Amino acid sequence: MTSHYQAWVLDLDGVIWIGDEPIPGAAAAVESLRRAGRDVLFVTNMSALPTSVMEEKLARHQIDAKGSVFTSAMAGASLVEPGERVYVVGGSGINEACVARGATVVTSGPADAVVAGMDFDFNYDSLSEAMNVVRGGARLIGTNHDPSYPTPAGLRAGGGSMVMAIAYAAEVEPIFAGKPAEAAASLVRSRLGSSGIMVGDRPDSDGLFAGQLGYDFGLVLTGVVGRDDLPVDPEPHHIAASLAELVNDLN
Repeated sequence: MTSHYQAWVLDLDGVIWIGDEPIPGAAAAVESLRRAGRDVLFVTNMSALPTSVMEEKLARHQIDAKGSVFTSAMAGASLVEPGERVYVVGGSGINEACVARGATVVTSGPADAVVAGMDFDFNYDSLSEAMNVVRGGARLIGTNHDPSYPTPAGLRAGGGSMVMAIAYAAEVEPIFAGKPAEAAASLVRSRLGSSGIMVGDRPDSDGLFAGQLGYDFGLVLTGVVGRDDLPVDPEPHHIAASLAELVNDLN
């Protein structure tokens, strides 16, 4: 097994930052990969924000990511057909991705699909409305399955929590699009090819996503999983205290 990967797929929350706080050494690690000529792609299950906002946030962390960010909103939109009516539960990132796909975003049913993800305004009314749109015949697409995500104040509810609330109320099984689903994997492979390393802090999304991609899994201990949580499943090919340490070891 080579330690010199050409393609590096990096998660954001728990790898590059925690909330708005940069993880020490992450920006320098990305720069080191680029100086070595590696292909770097940032893949996040955060769907609430447009890609441009994610790129701007990376720029504030001294990382140039123009054109190098894939979000779970983009993966979710890839499961919608152009011309379909889509009801969105989530932020502007989902709306943007669905419009770019050629779908029509509607504010009430009927609809062909409900695309749901992180929604900071999620409440009983939005749950009930989405439930009824799904019960009216729309398929339920979840941008990601993450139950939580790390912040400086601790874990917060993730987009998957909202998707599953709708699914439970509507009594359906959602179709997930973000990591570790094939919809996201297909987007990444089309850009980077069929081999590389996926670096993340969650075995249940990043580790499984590595397997879906056919990539090796590099686990960093700066997010959800700490050293006391080891061992984890799936078993990582590499474990490091941080992205900086992993890149130093492998690049």
